[in-house]
Amino acid sequence: MRWFGRLVVAGAGAAVARYALREIRTSPAGPALERTNFRGRPVTLAAGPALATGAAIAGAAGAPGAAAGGAALVAGLGAGAVGLYDDVVGARPEQKAAKGFAGHLAGLREGRITAGLVKIVGVGAAGLAAAALLADDPVVARHPRRQRQGVVGRGVDVLLGAGVIAGTANLINLLDLRPGRAVKSGLLLGAPLAASPHGGIVAGAAGAAAGLLPADLDEEVMLGDSGANAFGALLGVTLAARTGPAGRAGLLAVLAGLTAASERVSFTQVIQRTPGLRELDALGRRAD
Repeated sequence: MRWFGRLVVAGAGAAVARYALREIRTSPAGPALERTNFRGRPVTLAAGPALATGAAIAGAAGAPGAAAGGAALVAGLGAGAVGLYDDVVGARPEQKAAKGFAGHLAGLREGRITAGLVKIVGVGAAGLAAAALLADDPVVARHPRRQRQGVVGRGVDVLLGAGVIAGTANLINLLDLRPGRAVKSGLLLGAPLAASPHGGIVAGAAGAAAGLLPADLDEEVMLGDSGANAFGALLGVTLAARTGPAGRAGLLAVLAGLTAASERVSFTQVIQRTPGLRELDALGRRAD
């Protein structure tokens, strides 16, 4: 019954995301989301808010309780909203020079608040709120180390959870450089999480992402920061929910290392040079 329920949640996520995509594309805001992709083909960023909406709603519906459901809504919709802000405002000419964490921090030192910095702070705030909600989830609270925590330990645990949620959101966003790559990566990461007590959150998010994958691969849409951050944040909620304080610290260290590496190494070049990854990355995509 558990797996049947998760399939239903995944189907609901796909249905909501596809419906939202159609409505956003035909709304008055639709033209403002038109872009060109890395090959110069016209695409729409409407898939981003569509994925965020479908993933958050279905993820919350698949959560094991109210606290986890609230965490899914806050993480998915919060990360999606600030990602959409960066997608729209960050496309302005004066914003394009700031790239990566270093670029946004350099802008702040110069007295400029970039759209990317707003996104970073916003995703962090959404992660913090979601982690605080998770702390009240009965399954999460039953972890042996949490039962011995004091106020300080609980606070550190919530901060670690926020870091995992925000870091996973950022990681999926870093991979959204080619059609289908972010969705495929998220589905691979989410597959083993689906069996966990909070796997319904992943099922809803994965269903929404999978529902938009054909259009992404066909280069009709882009997830943008909105969709990639929302998908990653919901994966992060499930990762945070299934790990204790030590596990969260380990995950955060890995995520921080990958983020730091992205400032110096091109993930696209690594994928292209690695057999297996190269073929998986190209699977289903339009030929060059």
